[in-house]
Amino acid sequence: MIDLLYRLYPKTGFALVDWRMLVMWLVVVGLLYLAVYKKFEPLLLVPIAFGAMLANLPTQGMVNQPASVLRSPVAGVVQLALGEEGDQVKLHAVEQMLPATVGELGVKNLGDLLAGKSVDGLGTNALLYVLRCDERTNATAATVQVGDAELLTTDLLVWADAAGTVVSTEVSVGDRVLRGQQLLELYSDLRGGLFHYIQLGILLELFPPLIFLGVGALTDFGPLIANPRVLLLGGAAQFGVFGTFIGAQLLGFSDQAAGAIGIIGGADGPTSIFLANALAPELLAPIAVAAYSYMALVPVIQPPIMRLLTSARERKIRMHSLRPVSRLEKLVFAVVVTIACILLVPPASPLIGMLMFGNFLRECKVTDRLSHTVQNELINVVTIFLGSSVGITMTGDRFLRGETLGILVLGVAAFSVATASGVLMAKAMNLFSNNQINPLIGSAGVSAVPMAARVSQVEGQKADPSNCLLMHAMGPNVAGVIGTALVAGYFLTVLTGDQ
Repeated sequence: MIDLLYRLYPKTGFALVDWRMLVMWLVVVGLLYLAVYKKFEPLLLVPIAFGAMLANLPTQGMVNQPASVLRSPVAGVVQLALGEEGDQVKLHAVEQMLPATVGELGVKNLGDLLAGKSVDGLGTNALLYVLRCDERTNATAATVQVGDAELLTTDLLVWADAAGTVVSTEVSVGDRVLRGQQLLELYSDLRGGLFHYIQLGILLELFPPLIFLGVGALTDFGPLIANPRVLLLGGAAQFGVFGTFIGAQLLGFSDQAAGAIGIIGGADGPTSIFLANALAPELLAPIAVAAYSYMALVPVIQPPIMRLLTSARERKIRMHSLRPVSRLEKLVFAVVVTIACILLVPPASPLIGMLMFGNFLRECKVTDRLSHTVQNELINVVTIFLGSSVGITMTGDRFLRGETLGILVLGVAAFSVATASGVLMAKAMNLFSNNQINPLIGSAGVSAVPMAARVSQVEGQKADPSNCLLMHAMGPNVAGVIGTALVAGYFLTVLTGDQ
């Protein structure tokens, strides 16, 4: 009996559990607590938490990719070609982030891999190529001798992304390859895992625009049209985005990564995913988690900042009732904003276009069935898939890194600065206007719709129980959604170049 258990144990998942999984289980418990008992954005946090739990279990058939053609991630010169026809590629049973350069892997481990030895956590025959990319090679890179090859610590490692058999190789040592060029082909009878296909909604940038379609159908743009000056409050909140962009650059992040991190300040999960996927896909997991976590924690993060920056008298300011906005105004607004924003920032087209399309479905009053579907069934299904796809990327080895913690800190700084900027902008506007704005609605300039507007309402009623700020706060809230989408488009314009 003991012998049977001894033989069965390595075939169970218990043998693959490590300390990082245990830590992430605690993170999952924390997310579920916030979602279920504190009711902080449960529609988002529950799918994210459950996805994170699955990511930190030794699952099978969940995230594995199907074997296919392997392509070069960069343009460069092949330094080592390790894959040979007939090789059996086996990946580690638990998905891990593999070293990206020779320096990260270490000379000893690289030497062991070249000698055919097993290196813990790196699979079998999984390292296929070493490439030298001219753009990523710097003068300070150290030279290392590995066997007969003279490599640089900055040389890039190309790993297999699926298990299978090498059936053909296309390049050899010394060949110059282009980005996207075929290197070799893997074959396997196994299909991709469930979440491999679900995550394509993120990788192909389908889910974020569909979420925006639902947000547009759920949101009344009337308060913004009735009081257009609150556009400035939505614009002021973008200071958090640009401030964090600069801060991330100073901390050593690349321009692309800094842009993806900075957008967290907009408190807009779909936009954060959309931008991170384009600029820094390797940081998608921590950026998405930070954005959605801070969206959920709006009622915790914003009130202390709002109270710190406003006086009791300011919090009691009553704003004039908003004028009624006609259906024609709302329809014209949707069309004009679509045209103007896309002409100004074409890369923002998927987000702005779907946002305004959803709102047009809502306001035209002749597509009630479509509007109802977008507001309910469609956005609910996409939210489930989007949240769980974000969670499934939260593996312990990806998440428990100094870089990830830095992103979380930068994210909360971005969100705090965005909140403070909106409040301070409202106070500044009051200096030049007799029609006073309650500064509390300035905090709703972030894109967390409608949570941020509700927080303005709650804080306003604490100061004056009979004061109603909700509809007034929806104006800057909507402006924040539009503003963050435009900023994302701007970053895509200036940071991607001709790629």
